Amino acid sequence: MTARYDFEHLLVTEEGPVRTVTLNRPDQLNAVGSQMHRELGEVWGRLRRDPHARVVVLTGAGRGFCSGGDMAMTRAAIEDAQARLETVEEARRIVLEMTDFPLPVVAAVNGPAVGLGCSLALFSDVVVMSEKAFFSDPHITVGLVAADGGVIAWPLVTSLLWAKEFLLTGDRIPAERALQMGMANYVVPAGDLLGTAYRVAGRIAVQPRQAVQDTKRALNIHLSRAVAAVINFAFASETYSFTQPDVAATVEEFAKLAAAKR
Repeated sequence: MTARYDFEHLLVTEEGPVRTVTLNRPDQLNAVGSQMHRELGEVWGRLRRDPHARVVVLTGAGRGFCSGGDMAMTRAAIEDAQARLETVEEARRIVLEMTDFPLPVVAAVNGPAVGLGCSLALFSDVVVMSEKAFFSDPHITVGLVAADGGVIAWPLVTSLLWAKEFLLTGDRIPAERALQMGMANYVVPAGDLLGTAYRVAGRIAVQPRQAVQDTKRALNIHLSRAVAAVINFAFASETYSFTQPDVAATVEEFAKLAAAKR
């Protein structure tokens, strides 16, 4: 690892032309706090400037891939207008950075991928899931608009009807169901997850660089058009939804449940 990848909650390792980005808050199931949120907006630009990088593997430390935004970041966005604007702008940056990122990204989904975690996987280019993993986007359950990926990426990787059902209910999508719905490329035993992800990454890494990157760019024009059509309304609506009483009540209820489990 070099200084250009000196993050607090992201671990970036190098193996030949492959860079592995690991969400690294394992004790919190890699919940995204304010620091990790900022780092997720920065890491793609740094990887883009790495002349030796050809492919990125994205995974989570420990049992989870990413359990979504943590309660502290959500509570700050509810209570403080400036924090709310900063959080939403960072979320917008993550979406735009991943949409424009030229290197192929292989998501190795080792456990629950919830909310933003689900979006990180579905903005990737190949998705390998552990048979123990699942997707879920509970924005609506909390009282928020699913702006940072759900309303953009889901209709492109699965049917509009399935996107509506699972976004509007917040229900879990087990790995095998995700594969059937077109949200994953592979479902493998947990012990085979990283091996499969690195095999796919290795196959891509040996292909001609320009052909790979420009093919990805051409394919992502479809994604860019969806982003351009949806992003302004989606994030404006999510910003407003942070001010609604349902969100504060739900966050407090989750906090009580979490405290009771300690």
